[in-house]
Amino acid sequence: MQSIDDKLVSMVYGRGRGFVFTPKLFSSLGDPRVVGTALTRLCRKGTIRRLARGLYDYPRKHHQLGLLSPSIDDVAHALKGRDATRLQPSGAYAANLLGLSNQVPMKVVFLTDGPSKQVQLGKQEIVLKRTTPRNMATADRISGLVIQALRHLGQKYMDASVLHALKKRLSDDDKKQLSKDLQYAPAWIADIMRNITKQNGD
Repeated sequence: MQSIDDKLVSMVYGRGRGFVFTPKLFSSLGDPRVVGTALTRLCRKGTIRRLARGLYDYPRKHHQLGLLSPSIDDVAHALKGRDATRLQPSGAYAANLLGLSNQVPMKVVFLTDGPSKQVQLGKQEIVLKRTTPRNMATADRISGLVIQALRHLGQKYMDASVLHALKKRLSDDDKKQLSKDLQYAPAWIADIMRNITKQNGD
């Protein structure tokens, strides 16, 4: 009969290196306190890594750099599953995801309909910021990403290069989604979204 440690390891290894998770993943194995103790043992052995309170990963390894940091999206996905909330990338991170900025910010902000919280991962901070239902109406859709990225860049910095980059980046289906979600955007962003959806040309 497998021990709880073996069951945990089997479940984690099955997901592969880079997998980020919370204790909720193992709720089917029994008492949360027993699971927590087993996770602590596995951390001490170096099998898994504790990233923050209630957050772990099966770290990727580099032959020269050693253990690598988990991806932002993997951490966000784990937190999203644990708290049963939705997350919407915002600010500089949203702009980066759309190719409108080359820099990944040290402080990554996700809007959420759940509780606000901060997770420190080394020098990088992931912030979940509770927001309004209107801001979350387009969560998990390309329109939500566009709205938040443009809001971060600001109206006075909008020019032909931003418009061109978005037209080139977004698929026809993406543009159809923008058209459906115009009502959720501030007026000036809605105008840009309409422009993006007009034609594929410049």
